[in-house]
Amino acid sequence: MSPHEGAGVTARGFGWRHAGRKKPALSDVDFRINPGERVLLLGESGAGKSTLLAAIAGVLGGEDEGDWFGSLKVAGSDARDVAATRGKVGMLLQDPDAQVIASRVGDDVAFGCENLGVDREEIWRRVPEALALVGLQLPLDHPTAELSGGQKQRLALAGIIAMGAQIIVLDEPTANLDPIGVQEVRAAIARITAETGATLIVVEHRVETWQGITDRAIVLSSSGGLLADGPLAQVLPEQGKHLAAHGIWVPEEFVAPEQRIELSGRRPVATESALSAENLSTGWARPIGQPHTLRLPAGNSTVITGPNGSGKSTLALTLAGLLPPLGGTIRAAGQSGLPHTWRSAKLATQIGFVFQDPEHQFLSTSVLDELLVAPRVLAAQGRRRWPWQPAPDAADVDKQRAMELLERLRLEHLAAANPFTLSGGQKRRLSVATALISSPGIVILDEPTFGQDRRTFLDVVTLLRELTDTGVSVAAITHDELFISLLGDHRIEVGVS
Repeated sequence: MSPHEGAGVTARGFGWRHAGRKKPALSDVDFRINPGERVLLLGESGAGKSTLLAAIAGVLGGEDEGDWFGSLKVAGSDARDVAATRGKVGMLLQDPDAQVIASRVGDDVAFGCENLGVDREEIWRRVPEALALVGLQLPLDHPTAELSGGQKQRLALAGIIAMGAQIIVLDEPTANLDPIGVQEVRAAIARITAETGATLIVVEHRVETWQGITDRAIVLSSSGGLLADGPLAQVLPEQGKHLAAHGIWVPEEFVAPEQRIELSGRRPVATESALSAENLSTGWARPIGQPHTLRLPAGNSTVITGPNGSGKSTLALTLAGLLPPLGGTIRAAGQSGLPHTWRSAKLATQIGFVFQDPEHQFLSTSVLDELLVAPRVLAAQGRRRWPWQPAPDAADVDKQRAMELLERLRLEHLAAANPFTLSGGQKRRLSVATALISSPGIVILDEPTFGQDRRTFLDVVTLLRELTDTGVSVAAITHDELFISLLGDHRIEVGVS
């Protein structure tokens, strides 16, 4: 594709409502994105950013999943006409692993072309060119399982480029990456847009990541329509304070002094340990990295950091008793036996866990019922644990506690919604609430703040800090330097062997 051959996108009164939901996920959206433009799509959590990207990419869903209203045209065709827009839009998601299809690098890049019916000779001409463009200088038979998170995102980008996509849409593509991976993906996008002229639409919460690559900001409002639309260099200084008040992560230089985030949140590290491990070997079929000797200080917040692929999530699952260790010991204060040997009811009241993928822990068809699953199970087993005296009607106490958590995390208006229809940030906050509903003494979270806007980030951080103030021990895997600054009382660095 030569420069300036990108395709445009036009929305006129566009909106979408999930089936069974009163409030639309997106409504009254009007804009025109010209071919070759580079747009940063912003908005508070739940404003409909991912919904809009899915509509542009043609993967929003059918009539049985929701109501489409207004007009959305992609490359001059109705976005619902999948045949007309096929191959013109390439979409990159948050999770690096979710988009790896083949076991070898070359086959993975070729997959999209094969589905479009591209001639075999042409496919294998395109594949190495696409890999070179995203900076992946690897043999075509290199195993995809050996790639880092940043490399997997660049691999997915190579597949998009090989297909000849004229519009590239990115849904928080660096949310789960370490700092090196973020820079790799950012540099690859810069090269792609410069050399192909493809239209670029990026959903992101942190504006700084994409300054210099995107030149226009479109800001969605959660109440419908747009909060702002214009050159990024103009929108930030003129509307920064207003956008920050709506939860947008504008750079600190553009917010009012009273809106700025104080970084003096760390606490002295306790000498007592809530959980400790010695020579702990973790992994699935085989150990990942070196054995760990570590501790989670009682009543403190611990951050677990390290590059993608170093075994942080595997370590967290093992500490939480959800994966048996391959060697070594884990001790929880006041408890006997390794956590993975405890009965589920005991584990739920001792150690709460938030998975990296929120959907891995959803079991019900409504947000409120999701929070009531654990209390009902614990009540049935006679293991209720609350920080106050139970009311005569235990079910009312459960519901009260659940609604308090939903309110704290700005989810109360979604109590009747299906958890799987929430935005990514809303799903993350719900998963945090499900871990806290049983009032465990230890809470371990895997990337608790991805997908959060400025306000909901602070809601989560404040709630976790309040937990440590009551004696709960918190540990969180994170790449977020701001989170580390606010809650990094103690730090565990996980390296690569």
